[in-house]
Amino acid sequence: MWRFIGLNHRMSLFSNNNYWKIILMVLGSAILVLTILYSNFLADSLKKNEEKNINILQEALKEIIKIGQSENIDSEQDLTFLTNIRDSFPLPIIYEDDMGVLEGHNFSKDDMADPEFLEKKKKEFLDSGGVPIDGTGYAAKIYCFNSPLLGYIKLFPLVQGLLVGLYIALGYFIFNSSRKAEQNRVWAGMAKETAHQLGTPISAILGWIEYLKDSYADQPDQMDVLKELTKDVDRLELVADRFSKIGSEPVLQSSNVYAELLEVKDYLQRRASRKIVFNFDAPKEDIFVMINKHLFAWVIENLIRNSLDAMDGKGTISCKVYRQNNYVCIDLSDTGHGIPPNKFKSVFKPGYSTKKRGWGLGLSLAKRIIEEYHKGKIYVKSSKPNEETTFGIWLPVTS
Repeated sequence: MWRFIGLNHRMSLFSNNNYWKIILMVLGSAILVLTILYSNFLADSLKKNEEKNINILQEALKEIIKIGQSENIDSEQDLTFLTNIRDSFPLPIIYEDDMGVLEGHNFSKDDMADPEFLEKKKKEFLDSGGVPIDGTGYAAKIYCFNSPLLGYIKLFPLVQGLLVGLYIALGYFIFNSSRKAEQNRVWAGMAKETAHQLGTPISAILGWIEYLKDSYADQPDQMDVLKELTKDVDRLELVADRFSKIGSEPVLQSSNVYAELLEVKDYLQRRASRKIVFNFDAPKEDIFVMINKHLFAWVIENLIRNSLDAMDGKGTISCKVYRQNNYVCIDLSDTGHGIPPNKFKSVFKPGYSTKKRGWGLGLSLAKRIIEEYHKGKIYVKSSKPNEETTFGIWLPVTS
């Protein structure tokens, strides 16, 4: 029962909770949709208002033509009023006389004096399917254009979309950084507390070992047992030291990487099934890397222990060390069950485990040690079910 409780607790502690991502995306999408709808509403309203202005101008021009053809004195006031309407027309407009000469209004000063610009705008108007208003005299044809503001409003959803995208990206970055920092603090605190708790029983066991050495000094068989027990206690001290280093800046030193691999291999081989074959090929030359020996050994131990669990007491564990450019590459392979391709990245996430025991932290800690402390890379290089699985580690070569 306790095993299943532990499993449920592990899943609840480390499972990926994507609720915040969904909320962030829904909120951003809602802002974007509302912005598009509102900007379209503004654009439609402005366009209708401009169409009204164009209709007013068209009617005013018709009345001006009529008044110009009449000799009614009372119409002069109406002519003045209608002329004011024409001159105060707010939209960009081009007049074309009977000779084809163009006159622009409500453009920039330079554009209104540029015949090429006016011809270009006229062509754009006609190519877009626009129909000029018929007039007379210097305004035989009238070309009306939408205001620049209408174009800006139509572009506003695009700008707003970019802003919302930046908002989502910034929110994701801040939340992810915060979660990672909190995770680091939890792991570091848990690791240091574990190291502290291990210290007391280790010290007690060492005291008992010294007592037993004095008691069985004349019994060689018992002394051999005590020697092995001492080695295991030393290993416990090493584990406690590793945990105490989590969260602290590790001290790196230049080390022969193959020698460090052999040391871990020899320790685990003595405790593994005799049906497990270890093939660790020596490189052609000594290769040195900057590592923290305790933490690096922890990574290799985790990988080999996972291999042992995956092979059910029978199989081969192989290791190759070679240089590639400015990196030393370590390929650690086993003939176990294998890893599905869609789980190559998931195996490094906290809580991921195919075993019924454990917290699923081994590979996650290995990734943190290699990539954050040693500035290297660890990944699943390849995997064929029930044939071979290879983990790759890259470490910068010592200059």
